[in-house]
Amino acid sequence: MRYVAAYLLAALGGNSSPTLGDLNKILASVGIECQDENADKVIAQLKGKQIDEVIAAGKDKLASVPTGGAVSGGGGAGGGATAGGDSGSAAVEEEKKEEKKEESEESDDDMGFGLFD
Repeated sequence: MRYVAAYLLAALGGNSSPTLGDLNKILASVGIECQDENADKVIAQLKGKQIDEVIAAGKDKLASVPTGGAVSGGGGAGGGATAGGDSGSAAVEEEKKEEKKEESEESDDDMGFGLFD
């Protein structure tokens, strides 16, 4: 990632085709030792390509990546089995009530204004 970042910095600085020396100089300026093999690989992969087009193609690929599943209804860890039958469900209901109270108290900590007021 550091080599890609150095390449992008060089390209943003106006160098349309950064060399190994350019990447080495950028990385050395922040105290990072440049490994020529990795830097050469990045340079070879990006040679002759427009950075704007590469970034746009990357955004399109990221848009197609699945980022999660269905939203679960429960929050927190499930309770263990209880010998008392309904006593476990009563405790869960009490916890839910307490959580609602805490949430309403936290919403008052916004110093008198909200994001969408």
